[in-house]
Amino acid sequence: MPLPGRAGILRGTNWRGAGVIAAIVFDKDGTLFDFEATWALWTAGLLAELSDGEAAVAAQLAEAVGFDLLSCSFHAHSPVIAATPVEIAAAMLPHLPGWSADALVDRMNARAADARQAEVVPLRPLLEQLRAGGLLLGLVTNDGEVPARAHLSAAGITDLFDFVAGSDSGHGAKPAPGQLLAFARATGVAPGATVMVGDSLHDLHAGRAAGMRAVGVLTGLAAQRDLAPHADAVLPDIGALPGWLATLPQRQG
Repeated sequence: MPLPGRAGILRGTNWRGAGVIAAIVFDKDGTLFDFEATWALWTAGLLAELSDGEAAVAAQLAEAVGFDLLSCSFHAHSPVIAATPVEIAAAMLPHLPGWSADALVDRMNARAADARQAEVVPLRPLLEQLRAGGLLLGLVTNDGEVPARAHLSAAGITDLFDFVAGSDSGHGAKPAPGQLLAFARATGVAPGATVMVGDSLHDLHAGRAAGMRAVGVLTGLAAQRDLAPHADAVLPDIGALPGWLATLPQRQG
């Protein structure tokens, strides 16, 4: 079944039925890119750098950000999963005398921009398929905008997005709906004709607060049982989106 065409998507005014989708907004980490595969080694490296080789300091930093140094993995409720760089820095600052919040955020953002991303599925073919079906695409992340754009560029998919916002882009951060409402204003697509796709409760709550459908994916650290009560659907990964979209009402007339 074909996806909706682009014609008439402005503000959703020419669409009949609340189920018709005209746009998809993606989270980044854990959604477009596998969370653990991308960020576990990166976090271990950051903590080693910040602790300057002092094991006790590294252990304190790891506890602050919910990271297991021995297994090189995140705890289920690690703030790194959905928090902003400012929030993550604030958790570590008590263990880093001599660092300022701004300096630490700058260091984290600079390192994050160079983090090698592990695509959950081949992204360009999937996103091209969605765009060919007439959908506008957005990215909203609690990461900074500069590293987010660097990751999209490294994956060769920047041109496929109509809107990109980070937690420092002036629209707030998830779970508040500001980034998603900014997407709606920028594209003219009504929130009710948009799907928010993410791997965390922050993503799903933001989508609901914005008046959008919310779809969870299992390529982050949250389990099906965590996401299902807050989602219209929970998919194994974003590669299942075309099949899910095909089950929804299509444009009429």
